[in-house]
This record gives sequence, C-alpha cells and structure tokens, in this order.
Amino acid sequence: MTAGGTDQHGRGPGNFLRHDLVGGVLLLIAMLSALVLANSPWSDGYFALRDTHIGIDFPGLDHTVGEWASEGLLAIFFFLVGLELKAEFVDGELRDIRKAMLPVVAAFGGVLAPALIYLVVNLTLSSDPGTTGGWAIPTATDIAFAVSVLAVVGASLPVAMRTFLLTLAVVDDLIAIVIIAFVYTDELSVRYLLLALIPLGLYTVLAQRFPDFFMRHHWAAWVILLPIGIVTWLFVLESGIHATIAGVLLGFTVPVKKVTPRVIRQEEPELGLAPALEHRFRPLSNGLAIPVFAFFAAGVAVGGVDGVVSSLSDPVAIGIVLGLVLGKVIGIFGAAWLMDRFTPATKDDDYTWLDLGGLAMVAGIGFTVALLVAELSFGPGSLHDEHAKVGILTGSAIAALAGGTLLTVRNGHYKKLRLQGVAVDRLDRA
Repeated sequence: MTAGGTDQHGRGPGNFLRHDLVGGVLLLIAMLSALVLANSPWSDGYFALRDTHIGIDFPGLDHTVGEWASEGLLAIFFFLVGLELKAEFVDGELRDIRKAMLPVVAAFGGVLAPALIYLVVNLTLSSDPGTTGGWAIPTATDIAFAVSVLAVVGASLPVAMRTFLLTLAVVDDLIAIVIIAFVYTDELSVRYLLLALIPLGLYTVLAQRFPDFFMRHHWAAWVILLPIGIVTWLFVLESGIHATIAGVLLGFTVPVKKVTPRVIRQEEPELGLAPALEHRFRPLSNGLAIPVFAFFAAGVAVGGVDGVVSSLSDPVAIGIVLGLVLGKVIGIFGAAWLMDRFTPATKDDDYTWLDLGGLAMVAGIGFTVALLVAELSFGPGSLHDEHAKVGILTGSAIAALAGGTLLTVRNGHYKKLRLQGVAVDRLDRA
C-alpha cells in the first residue's frame, strides 16, 4: 500500500488526483476562495448557494448544500481514512501496540488541555456564565485540513508522521463526536443506530467473504458495496450522530490482506480489498469530496478588520485561539512524552520529538467539527457564535502557519538526508 493512495503502477487517468499533495492544494484553494467570497460583494450569493436545500421529502435526504458537503461528501474522505488506518493496524506502523497507543493517548491529551484552557479563560475573563458552554469548541482537530497541510509542506517527511497524525485526528474526531452525542445532542435515536447495524453487518459479511470478487470486478464495489454504505450512512445520520463516523466504520470492516496469493496480474501479492478500494476511491475524495467540503465549510464572514478585532476581544474567541494554538501542543506533546517516558508505549524512531511538536501544532487546525460545536453551543447566528467562528479561523490559521513552517524546515532536513543517501521512509512515496 502506498502512502496517501498513490497509484501502485503509476498509470491511469486518476493517478494525478491520488496524490495527497494535489488534494491538499485543491483544498487550500477552495478554502481561500470561500473566505474571499464570504467577505466580498458576492457574499449573499455564496451563502444562498450554501443554504439551498437539495433532496427529497424523506428522512435524511433533504439537506442544504453545505450539509451535504460536510456530512455526505466528507464521509467519503473518512471512509478512506478508515481503510488506511485499518491497513496500518494490520500491516503497518500501528501493528506494534506500543506505537499505536502513543497517538491514541496523545489525542485525549489534545482534547483535555484545550478544554481546560478555554474554561480557565472564560471563568476568569467573561461576565457571561453561558460562555463556558463552548468548552468543547477548541478540542477538535480537522483531519482533512491537517492532513492536507502535512501533504503540502512535507513530501519528504517520514511516513510514520502521517500515520501518527491520521490516528490522532481520527481518535480526536471520535471523541468530539461522542461529546456532541452526549453533551450537545438533544435527541439520540437508538432505533436508527440499531438499524445502522443491519447494512453495516451486511457490508462486513460481503467484504470479508467475497474480497476476490470485488477485486476482480471493479464495478461490483460501486454497484453493491456503495449503496449498502449509503444506507448505513443514512441511518447513522438520522441517529443524531455526525454521519462521517459511518465512513470510518465501513472502512474498518474491509480486509487488508488476501487469503489467496494473487487475484489479478500486476498486483501486490498480499494486498487485499482495503488497498484496492482506497486506490479506486482516492481520486473521488481528493478531487471532489474534500475541495467541495472546504468550499462550503470555510465561508465565514469575519466583518472586516473591525469585526475581527471586536470578535477577538471576546473571551470566547480568546479561549478558542489559546486552546487551539497552545492547548493542542501542550496536550498532545505532553501526553506523548509522558507515555514514552513512563509506559511501554514508545514514539516511532523514524521521527524526532521536534517533528512531533510540529505535528502537535498542525493538530491545532480545528475547523469543521469546531464550527459545528460552536453553533450547538451558542446557536447559529448568535453574537458568541460569530465570535467563536472568528476565533476558530484565527487559531486554525496560526496553528497551520506555525506547524507548517516548522514541518517545512524539517522536510528540508529529511530531503537533504535522502539526497545524501540516508534511508528515509518518505511521507509521499509516489
């Protein structure tokens, strides 16, 4: 399996879109375009498009364009994340439980520290006790943005760094989803959760029992597995839980290795259905799902310079910025160091503690889930909600610039080592 879903043979019309670097660039272009449009004379048209309802009068199938992007298209990206993490746990860096535990525990540290910082700031500075309800806003790492930044600046970084960030971000998002389910969800439908187990179970049986069939016949995954996956997604969405979790669950059901040595010619003899599906769906994720999601998620009206200054004086925004920029680094780096120092868990030797510090900074990019939690905390369009959005944008931008700068320097270091003939397991092996 190649890192980031690169074409194993370097062929095919979708090969260009299989590179994480391409997906990252498209995401950043979409994000910047959305910010410009949302703060331009064409902002009314942008928000009208984002809030346009598309669908049919049926449960789960009538949403705004923005909702389809964040809960529908983004599920494709999370499906690929599930496939990639499953491969890492079965046949990759995370086979060693000591290495796997480090990013998992670090994710919990990266949730706890920002929440505490936010609470301290708002208990100290805010005269409105209701602002403490936004404690979960700076806890989430936006996996799509964080991984894309890493892809843009770190082509020569060790692949173990991407695995660490992926694992950390997925666990982080799972924690955020649990927080939303139990803290911010008014109604959690157990009935729909139980219904989701039926198509998920069918999907699992088909993927596990007939992987050779789906590898031989490319159409089969689109015609058989995809519709079952959509039904699973629909039930999870209707349960009240963020539907992207369905993508991760579906990805984890797919087998990584084959029982028979070979199914088709010119293939890796041991790689199974998970790498095959990751290879086929990667262009759809990088070329459509992630850029469209970014375009509709990043459109926040900041109100010009005066609006930014006013927003950043609110303890809500201050707590969010400090939580994302400082809390994530303290929580992730601190938890990882304590685990490495006092438990059998260990940091991968392929990267240094300085590299991990850069990853912790990039993990401070909180976007989609953070914006969702802000709306759930204060209500869409409220003053604190608008200030929270500015805080999220500001904190995420600082985290991206700081982490991206450090990782760019480290990328240059690893590139020199590679040019000198020193073996380095690269982030992008394409």
